[in-house]
Amino acid sequence: MTDSVLYSVLLLASLGVVAALVLYIVSKKFYVYENPLIGEVDEILPGANCAGCGSPGCKSFAEKLVNTEDISELFCPVGGNDVMKQVAALLGKEVAEKDPTVAVLRCQGGCDVRPKTTEYQGPRTCAISAMVYSGETDCQYGCLGDGDCVAVCDFDAMYMDEATGLPVIDTDKCTSCGACVKACPRDIIEMRPRNKRDLKIFVGCLNEDKGGIAKKSCAVACIGCSKCEDICPKDAVTMENNLAYIDAALCTLCRKCVEVCPTHSIIETNFPPKKPKKVVEKKPVVKKVVEKTEVEKVAVVKEQVVAKVESENPKTDA
Repeated sequence: MTDSVLYSVLLLASLGVVAALVLYIVSKKFYVYENPLIGEVDEILPGANCAGCGSPGCKSFAEKLVNTEDISELFCPVGGNDVMKQVAALLGKEVAEKDPTVAVLRCQGGCDVRPKTTEYQGPRTCAISAMVYSGETDCQYGCLGDGDCVAVCDFDAMYMDEATGLPVIDTDKCTSCGACVKACPRDIIEMRPRNKRDLKIFVGCLNEDKGGIAKKSCAVACIGCSKCEDICPKDAVTMENNLAYIDAALCTLCRKCVEVCPTHSIIETNFPPKKPKKVVEKKPVVKKVVEKTEVEKVAVVKEQVVAKVESENPKTDA
């Protein structure tokens, strides 16, 4: 081996040692300490990385849980109350229980009730369609039908119905992550309380046009008639911009609003069919008819009694 080759080898080896020492010193000087609790909390979290908690991923949410003193406002919708209780027990903090929610589609404008009036030829995404035009129907508030919400669902809880052109939500698989809500440019997907047996009542329409215009564009549109608001015993229904809205916190699921809606724009889910009311037949009132002969007999007897009294007590002249 020549001296030049040996010199090159020694030089490279020296550079490597120096670089290793520099990296070691830098790593020690700029070392960022990570609380081991962050890793433990991250293991408890479901690992969905759906951003439903408001953080970009479970690791960042775990850091927020560990570094925040009051975590009562923080919640993992996928893990739910059970996961949050485990986190609270580990960190020695308190969490607030929240009612489970599920996504609902506030639009019933399928192909059979909302006819198409235009044809769009371009990239088939709801985001682009919403920016370019108002939709292929006369309703500028309803579902665009391009499936952006289905594309972002990581839990296979949504699919597009070929018959109606609308997304269908599988509530059993829905984790309430809210990804579909953020992806919809028309804001027609809402998170509502699941309730017992997943009973829900809500207005399946967002059309703010006046009654006649709304009904012309969609047969099941809310026409702002206020009948649901008038009949609600708990003031759970409010009217704004020609559109009814049902407050889930006030609604007692009495279903009275469903019965009076003339366009059937109010949706009820998982309720048993109502039993038909029994019609009680009123018995005919029978009037007692006194025969004429009986009346005459009574009159004769009365006359006899009067005559007898007069005979026993004759009148004397003064």
